[in-house]
Order: sequence, then structure tokens, then C-alpha cells
Amino acid sequence: MRHVWVTGAGRGIGAAIALAFARQGAALSLSGRNIETLHAQAAQLQSLCPGVKVHCSAMDVSDAHSVAAAWKSNHTALGCVEVLVNNAGQALSQPFAKTDMALWQQMLNVNLTGSYLCIQAALPDLLAAGASGKAARIVNIASTAGLKGYAYVSAYTAAKHGVIGLTRSLAMELAKKGVTVNAVCPGFTETDIVRDSIANIVAKTGQTEHQAREALVLHNPQKKMIQPDEVAHTVLWLCSSAAASVNGQSIAVDGGETM
Repeated sequence: MRHVWVTGAGRGIGAAIALAFARQGAALSLSGRNIETLHAQAAQLQSLCPGVKVHCSAMDVSDAHSVAAAWKSNHTALGCVEVLVNNAGQALSQPFAKTDMALWQQMLNVNLTGSYLCIQAALPDLLAAGASGKAARIVNIASTAGLKGYAYVSAYTAAKHGVIGLTRSLAMELAKKGVTVNAVCPGFTETDIVRDSIANIVAKTGQTEHQAREALVLHNPQKKMIQPDEVAHTVLWLCSSAAASVNGQSIAVDGGETM
């Protein structure tokens, strides 16, 4: 039974990833800011997948002490972490001229430093799992914003580009230690973050919700929002034995936007 740690696991992509692993019989550590949301997600998983082991830990991904405490709680409850999915993230938009230091730092802290802190916390477990012959995995949920530029989200885009760089460097470092490191880069996905973005566009431009949604998928050749379970199944594959030789990659799930 693999122990999988998913951050930002209470809803959206994180919740879909947790469900995909639960259906495979994994033991799950769910971390996020709101413990009530996590407990509700755990109850749903246990209803859909009877017998699945789920542990919840409240965590501020940008705070080193909080991350360390969450890892310790997870490790104590379910043992050695074999898979880490860095999903926690936040996207705030402003024109660059209005992007102050606080916004810039917040985007780096949540989206880049958070991944660093979780990897640092889980790495001894992952290395131990890799050394014992288990399929240890790190999957960082980046974004197409890690592969290309988008206007009005320069801080978020810079952070996600950093996640891609971290993924590639760490993949090289851990290649011979039984741990693979990859990134998944979703396009605009049907999540609360995107719904907030749509509301922001409506408020600032006067567009209808339909117009705002169409603007977000304009560059997706399929002209549709990505679904969270599409991202989840990509993560699941990267963590399978079939992907044992896939390392240091940034896989876009975006309908062909970044071809």
C-alpha cells in the first residue's frame, strides 16, 4: 500500500488526484489550509473507496515549520511517504506595474517555495523508498504558465517557471536514487482558481461570464476547460511502473495550447 502525500488536497485538482490514488488502494495524507475541508474530502474518499486509509494535516505550504509539522504528522500516521504530489498553489493577477513586493513574494512563497519545503520534508522518506526498490515519485503540479508567458500574472508565471526549473534540476540529482521527478502543466482547469479568475475578469472588464470563459480557452485548440480528473490521471500514470523511465519532464495537459 503506497503512502501518497497530496498538498492542496481539499478540492479541485488535489481532490481529483486524491480520489484517483484512493481508487488504486493507496494510503493518503491530505494537506491544506482548511482542516474542515480536508476532513470532508476524507469522508467522501472513504465513502467512495471503503477501507482506504486517509490522514489529514492542516498546513500552510509557505511556512517551513507548518510543513515540517504536517510531514511529521503524516509520517507518524501512515509511515514512509513514497509519493509526493505538490499541488498546492495560488494565482493572483495584476498588471506588472501594479504588482507590489507583497504580491510578488506571496506568489513565490506559495507556488515555488512551498514545493521546495514539501520536497525537503519528504525527501528522506522518498530516498529510503527508492533505496528499497519502491517506485518513489515527486510530481509537481505546475501550469502552462510554467511553459509560456501570460499577461497580468507575471509573479505567478515566474513562480511556475521556477517550479519547472526545480523539477529538472532535482530529476538530475535523484536519477540514480530510485526517485523520479516530473511536472504536470495543466491549462485553464475547471477549479476554484479559474472560477475566481473568471469573476475577476467580469468585474474588471464588464464581460459576461461566458465571454470571460471563452477568452481563457481561446488559445486551447480544443476550446474547452481541462477537467481535474484529466490532470489526476496524468499524475497517476507518472507514478506507475509504466513511467519508470520518465524523469525531468513537464507534461502539458492543455488541449495542445503549448505545442
